[in-house]
Amino acid sequence: MILEVSGIRKSFGKAEILRGIDFGMDRGEVLSIIGSSGSGKTTLLRCLNFLETPDAGRIAVNGETLFDAASPTRDSAKVLRRKRLHFGLVFQNFNLFPQYTAFENVTLANLLLAKDTDAYRQNKAAVIGGIEEEAHRLLKQMGLSDRENNYPHQLSGGQCQRVAIARALALKPDILCFDEPTSALDPELTGEVLKVIRELADQRMTMIIVTHEMAFARDVSSHVIFMDNGIICEQGTPDQVFGHPQEERTRQFLQSFIQ
Repeated sequence: MILEVSGIRKSFGKAEILRGIDFGMDRGEVLSIIGSSGSGKTTLLRCLNFLETPDAGRIAVNGETLFDAASPTRDSAKVLRRKRLHFGLVFQNFNLFPQYTAFENVTLANLLLAKDTDAYRQNKAAVIGGIEEEAHRLLKQMGLSDRENNYPHQLSGGQCQRVAIARALALKPDILCFDEPTSALDPELTGEVLKVIRELADQRMTMIIVTHEMAFARDVSSHVIFMDNGIICEQGTPDQVFGHPQEERTRQFLQSFIQ
């Protein structure tokens, strides 16, 4: 199992956002997390990416415990950065650096990380060349070879999101996470981003997708979680959750999309 999540709880003040989340994933699976706004989906993603610290629970990747709230020790900033590399996060609003080109946005993190390595100190040119070659490859995969030198303000929303996906992939994460990847896009641009995600699924990229695109979630997912009020209300295969939901709350939620 590539990911094990158990007992994750998170509160902000008196508001309990996550109330005991448990699930696991195998390598190559695509997990879609659906649910109403405020159900805890984004907070869960932020906890997995160590942008928030859970109050309780455990997170393990490839059998290695990355977080255990019961542990008395707290990670240094350097250790935390290393743990984040297991996950790539694509934000709903892109979060590209406006002062950098598409190409620079994709290479920046790897260049910064490389400076602390022996390989960089021994052969700087070779390391930089490898990082740049990978960035060219990823932008080509995203259909953006002709946009490498464009700045974010010169790109459409769909193109910005594809740059953000390339940037996340450049770090070679074990699990790629998407937080509402199409919510900031015009409907006509949504399809180009969903196409890229579908192609990644076909390549057996392990992914967690928080989405309101129900038809897409049903088509692309190997597993679906429906969250409500900070808990997993129902989970199963797309056919089980969308076609034969067992919980009344799940049926109510899905009915709002059907209508």
